[in-house]
Amino acid sequence: MYRKTEEQQMAVDSLRRFLDEKLEPEIRKYDDEVIPDEKFRDWAGQLSEFGLLTAPHPEEHGGYGMDWVTHLMLFEEVVYSSLDLAVPLLINVVAADLLIRLAPPELRDRYVPDLLSGKKFVSVGISEPDVGSDVAAVKTRAVRDGDHYVISGEKTWISSGRFADIFICTCRTEEGLSHILIDREEHGFETRDIKKIALNGQSTAQVFLNEVRVPVTNVIGDAGQALRQTLVVFERARCHMAVWGYAVGRRANDEAIKYSQERSQHGKQIAGHQLIADKIAVMATEIDAARLLTFRAAGMIDRGERCDKECAMAKWYGTEIAVNATRQAVQIHGGNGVTTDFIVERLAREAIIGPIPDGTTEIQKLLIARTLTGVQAFK
Repeated sequence: MYRKTEEQQMAVDSLRRFLDEKLEPEIRKYDDEVIPDEKFRDWAGQLSEFGLLTAPHPEEHGGYGMDWVTHLMLFEEVVYSSLDLAVPLLINVVAADLLIRLAPPELRDRYVPDLLSGKKFVSVGISEPDVGSDVAAVKTRAVRDGDHYVISGEKTWISSGRFADIFICTCRTEEGLSHILIDREEHGFETRDIKKIALNGQSTAQVFLNEVRVPVTNVIGDAGQALRQTLVVFERARCHMAVWGYAVGRRANDEAIKYSQERSQHGKQIAGHQLIADKIAVMATEIDAARLLTFRAAGMIDRGERCDKECAMAKWYGTEIAVNATRQAVQIHGGNGVTTDFIVERLAREAIIGPIPDGTTEIQKLLIARTLTGVQAFK
């Protein structure tokens, strides 16, 4: 059912060659160091030509009109080369989808083209210091003042925060939770990067909003409907998170296979030892299973079907199997696996982050069980 079409295979192969020959050697120069903002814009612009930002969006808004399954096939290749680069692309794609579906035409037409071309980056702000998975508890407030909202609050764990040109903020208005677009140049907001165990090439930041004045016309969708709108955003984001997982796992398994073929112990390649072979086989099987779960969910998005359960399954399974795959890849490398001379130690650090964003593994399981039983975990 999910065998690549000839067109999909050509798109993936073309992108893979570009990443291998040009982009990944450039990215590796930075290792765990901060990647300059201008580099992100340059690389995003180049990748946009391969459909990374444009594939799933309608042609009338600058997209390629492809399906989400094809887009995720391309996204997998970028994650395989660099998760630091993939994360800002993920945010642009999901935010552009939100703007295309719900933003006023003037707002949509002003910002979507630059997001799809990689000229501008966007952040989406939900989490706060005291608010994680409980979106309904958001405290950031937007107070109406004539034709403007005055927004005050603090957001945290915001991807692309340092270099984002646009901030889509979930905040509390008199109607309830609303999405409001804040333009950094016009309205202003401050950020501070958060240092993590991995993914420090890109930006994860705190965002500070101190009486930021924004026109009421910058509300995305209907005021008071952000909670419902966020659930749709989560469907797209969780499919991307699943790809984060199994693409990192795939890279780890490929590195383990290569090492096991080159390394010999007790008179033979370690790939021939049964315990090593078992690890490689389990990794490969779990990666394929995660991909199939993700394509099922993405196919349902393409058909306009509700798929919160399927997206939750893909997200928790894809990110959790990556933790196991990278752990086993380090084990296969032995002592070399914990040195920075081999990429698997970095992959292990990246993988362990995956089960947390866009709803932890525990939250995903609660969502799945709620769908199956009809019983709410929370009041």
